[in-house]
Amino acid sequence: MNELKSVVRGQVWLPGDPGFHAARRPWNLAVQQPVAAVVEVADAEDVVALVKHARAAGMTVTTQPNGHGATGRTDGAILLRTRRLDTLEISPATRRARVGAGVASGRVQAAAAPLGLTGLPGSSPIVSVTGVALGGGLSWFGRAHGWVADNVTAFDVVDAEGHQRHVTAGSDPDLFWALRGGGGDLVVVTALELALHPAPRLYGGRVLWAGEYAAPVVDVFRQITATAPDELTVWLDLLHFPGGDPMVAVDATYLGGEDEARRLLAPLGRLPKPLSDSRKVMSVAELGSITAEPVAPSAGSSWGELLTGLDDDAAKTLLAEPIAPLLSVQVRHLGGAFTRPSDSPHGPLTEPYAIYMFGIPADPDTALSITDRQLSLAGSLPVSGRKPFTFLSPGENVSDAFSAEVVIRLRDIKRRRDPRPVFCGNFPVAD
Repeated sequence: MNELKSVVRGQVWLPGDPGFHAARRPWNLAVQQPVAAVVEVADAEDVVALVKHARAAGMTVTTQPNGHGATGRTDGAILLRTRRLDTLEISPATRRARVGAGVASGRVQAAAAPLGLTGLPGSSPIVSVTGVALGGGLSWFGRAHGWVADNVTAFDVVDAEGHQRHVTAGSDPDLFWALRGGGGDLVVVTALELALHPAPRLYGGRVLWAGEYAAPVVDVFRQITATAPDELTVWLDLLHFPGGDPMVAVDATYLGGEDEARRLLAPLGRLPKPLSDSRKVMSVAELGSITAEPVAPSAGSSWGELLTGLDDDAAKTLLAEPIAPLLSVQVRHLGGAFTRPSDSPHGPLTEPYAIYMFGIPADPDTALSITDRQLSLAGSLPVSGRKPFTFLSPGENVSDAFSAEVVIRLRDIKRRRDPRPVFCGNFPVAD
């Protein structure tokens, strides 16, 4: 493996090197990530050199900017870090951004905001745009503009033979389709082109109550989401942090003015006095402040599902027992543009809600109780049987996200484009 250090110009860590363990560490510290080497490439040419080397050596390459979504299926692989692929170019005239594979969502938002534009950011500003797009991508503004992947217009990639290619719907329809949500198992994406959208005004924030008011908050959440326009996104959060009391929150963003946002969210004002209310006119660069997710690696155990509805019975089930040992149970309102035709592996997202359950597995017993609570809650709610790719957890596979026909098509593309294989994604399509 020492020859790797002469193959690429970027940084290489081998077992035994100082910093190797830190370099291979995934974002989720509960995931073990055994690898043969870690390479932080300097540029796209470095990716070419690395892929050709791996191909000749009979090794696999798994790509991660900073380890979000890691599943530990990396034994013997070369872990490719793309953080230094940090190109960001925005064209206000065409409302397009060229985004390097290492660029985080928050950086795109910070650059687009002064131009009155926005990308499609999720809840965390530190997740890479490329990683989210390869998994389809649920955004704050997905109700208005669909999957993040629907808004990708081109990919710059290195294929399994080490060739750099520019992939569009016209140049390679099969691969373009697969990359818009089918995962990172087919090529290395070095950059993508993303459509931006006008966002001259934005109103948003979190309203937080004591947990004793969870039932009326859930009722109001259902009332608001029943008639919400596509520009309004509302999420419900059941929260219980260690050492604290249960709480319930409503997170919201509205692509429009404050007066109209307050009118649409007026039912919240009829609830008991909240513990806090951070709603305000804000920049699209401030979206990460709403949920204030961690910005440093930590251990976590998550489980997600899509809900076919949130009727009275489902609402009662959601609140029937405390969420502990979970820290959070989040219900996201979907609908809107998610339901429209999508030439992507996911296709239209017709389920009206998604649920995401999260806990911290501090020890094996806690880890087991977290999993039991997640599966018990999911099993008692009206789930559809599929889930967004980015909601997949270690132990699941692409069949949990896609229809059988889509899995067959993805596997056929994998066999034709990467038969050896050279690439191994977090969720390999061949599983």
